Amino acid sequence: MTPQAAGQVELFGQVLISGLLLGGLYALIGLGMSLIMGVMKIINLAHGELMMVAMYITFYSFTVLHIDPYLSLLIVLPALFLLGAAIQKFLIGPVMEVESILPENQVLLTVGIGLVLSNLALVAFSADYRSVPVSYASKTIYWEPKLGGQTISLSFSVALLVAFGIALALASALFAFLGRTDLGRMIRATAQDKRAAALLGINTRRITWITFGLGAALVGAAGTLLAPIYYLFPQIGGPFTLKAFIITVLGGMGNIGGAVAGGIVLGLAESLGSVYVSLGYKDAIGFIIFVLVLIFMPKGLFGRSRT
Repeated sequence: MTPQAAGQVELFGQVLISGLLLGGLYALIGLGMSLIMGVMKIINLAHGELMMVAMYITFYSFTVLHIDPYLSLLIVLPALFLLGAAIQKFLIGPVMEVESILPENQVLLTVGIGLVLSNLALVAFSADYRSVPVSYASKTIYWEPKLGGQTISLSFSVALLVAFGIALALASALFAFLGRTDLGRMIRATAQDKRAAALLGINTRRITWITFGLGAALVGAAGTLLAPIYYLFPQIGGPFTLKAFIITVLGGMGNIGGAVAGGIVLGLAESLGSVYVSLGYKDAIGFIIFVLVLIFMPKGLFGRSRT
């Protein structure tokens, strides 16, 4: 292998590594929206703003209490679960139970909730950009394998690598919870047929509270994992709501297994597009894939929605 070919392989390998690690975090964001979609049959357009709230909790836990961002998951997960459950119980639930000529009212309500959260953050914290300056945010691990007689050097961001591992653990815990616990089975039953689940004695109203809380906790965890990597500001949630929606559609509406695949696909698409097309078109590549899936595979990559 020539040095030039080795350089191309090295670049491609680095792009794949970055895309996979970022895609793992995207998958965690998409899991929360897909879970809510599967049970409640609505798109939560305040999803990114919930992530923003978690990032601010992480930021102040680090700056005021000196808690490592990853340890602050112990604060963020229960806090976002309670916030999500309260939003569902007191705001979205009553709207969903009212007969209306506009069934999309609950979706519009999530838009309003997102606007309230972002503007409250703007008033409380100002529009200043903030960051979590941990020492390992800029550290990398190098791997130098030999390929065709040439040595190639691949780097792994420590922050992304640790975040990917935690995201994988949380996703695995979610799948185990849904598949092996009575409460998880009740959530799956409610997602498949809410009326039949109610006839079987399942308190579907309580299940929706728990589901929204779990979805909020998952996206909150993603926000905590992204805090050492991204700048924080009140409007950061909007772009991530769009990413979560793309992931949900790519994987199949309400399909939590597909959400993992959708997150990986979006992460790889953005990484490949930023290097081989243009950094300015990074987000556009994801939208192009999104549109193509809608045209040719309208039910998503997995063909049908399931939880």
